[in-house]
Amino acid sequence: MQRSFVTNLVILLFLNLLIKPFWILVIEPNVQNEVGNAAYGEYFALFNFSFLLNILLDVGITNFNNKNIAQNSHLLTKHFSALFVLKLGLAVVYIIATIVVGLIIGYDTRLLKLLLMLGFNQFLISMVLYLRSNLQGLHLFKTDALISVLDRVLMIAIVGTMLWTNLFAHRVDIMDFVYAQTAGYLITAGVAFLAVAKHTHTVKLRWSRPFSVMILRKSFPFAVLVLLMTFYNRIDSVMLERMLPAGDAVKAERLKVLRDPDLVLNETEKLERTRLADELEHSGPEQAGIYAKAYRLLDATNMIAYLFSVLLLPMFSRMLKFRESVEPLVKLSFTLLITPAVLIAVGCAFYRESLMGMLYGTEHLGDVTFVFSVLMSCFVAISTTYIFGTLLTANGNLKQLNVVALSGMIFNVGMNYLFIKHFQMEARGTAISSLATQLLTALAQVLIVQRWFKFRINWRLITTLVVYTAGVIAIAQVCHTYLMQPGKSGWIPGFIVMTGTSLAWAFATRLISVKGMFRIMKYG
Repeated sequence: MQRSFVTNLVILLFLNLLIKPFWILVIEPNVQNEVGNAAYGEYFALFNFSFLLNILLDVGITNFNNKNIAQNSHLLTKHFSALFVLKLGLAVVYIIATIVVGLIIGYDTRLLKLLLMLGFNQFLISMVLYLRSNLQGLHLFKTDALISVLDRVLMIAIVGTMLWTNLFAHRVDIMDFVYAQTAGYLITAGVAFLAVAKHTHTVKLRWSRPFSVMILRKSFPFAVLVLLMTFYNRIDSVMLERMLPAGDAVKAERLKVLRDPDLVLNETEKLERTRLADELEHSGPEQAGIYAKAYRLLDATNMIAYLFSVLLLPMFSRMLKFRESVEPLVKLSFTLLITPAVLIAVGCAFYRESLMGMLYGTEHLGDVTFVFSVLMSCFVAISTTYIFGTLLTANGNLKQLNVVALSGMIFNVGMNYLFIKHFQMEARGTAISSLATQLLTALAQVLIVQRWFKFRINWRLITTLVVYTAGVIAIAQVCHTYLMQPGKSGWIPGFIVMTGTSLAWAFATRLISVKGMFRIMKYG
């Protein structure tokens, strides 16, 4: 099982690291630079808001189905048609609820239009994830890997054409960006449906009330877990955008024009640019835009941790069913993920100005670098959660996970309220709230796993991890101090040396064993 995990992980990571970072690190920053901080901040806040009621689209069906099909693959034909129709019904409920809540909290017609399209995109994403859960449950990981990147390939082609060709007469706006995503998700959903239908004996779309009620009851604990985790992971930017002043759309558009690097400004225009920037700096859309800039690289790295969980959930589920020991796979997956997680968090802390400058230019970064370094530290905790939380999910420890997630949600909302409303720390406070929440929930899940599975405390691994982390910090300090060179890209040699040396340090401390990896690939 360990050999299967490593082999499929390599394929999945290769495809996703080939495609998705280009979307996150090239396409999205270019779109944000094109439309401006405020417009993108509104989009980012609404995008996260559309996640908050996402549970109505799924009610835990995807996680339940992944675990169920992995343990009982013969149920695919029996369940697929009925679950597909149930998902369509839930989509209607979700869209209506999202628009109603949007009206209640004060979104105007312009924002509701954007929210409607983002809600439809969430439905398509949810449908693709459900269809992929069937492929994962059947252990068709290669097919799943191809489908996992198809939407981004299509979206890169569409948005890239908008940005870098003359086929579109007008400048790209945020709605063009959203429509391009809709096209990518829609085509991917169609391909995923055909891939799953190929492995079912019959596909007859029909509504079954008793079956739907039964599934909703069984998946309800999964639904609560997803709802709570979504809230403490996605509420940050929504609170920023709603709790701070709304700003001025006309002034934001004018500031975007004045920040055009190709525009030569006179002294009056330079003063106007400074004045507008000061006026809009503390508005909700602007702070949400700052948070979105800082969050982008965390979103890219989270993809790596998520891919681990995609493979681990069906593997853990099958191993637990046949009473196989999961401890070796837990240790292997944790060390493989925590090694780059520590390296990424430390590297981003030392090279925060350079990395943000590379993506957005060196001007107007403001609080972005601080927010970025704090958010990237979250990756260590998030990586831990994806390993231990996935094991608890596979084992059915949903009550414990829900208690942890509820505590995390309450803690995060409370911290955000204090930092935004009372301490006026805005995006900086939101980042600190996120880090504190992720660390506490990760620690809680590790303790639950240790207690539930009676894992012995691996002091050797803990000591090795501490030594590795201290070494990476020291290496980063030396490289940042002595290998920085003059010029825009003078940080890159030091960053490369730091990365290579830190990976060598992981092998030197035996956090990752070459001999162990070869043994797994050969014998499993």
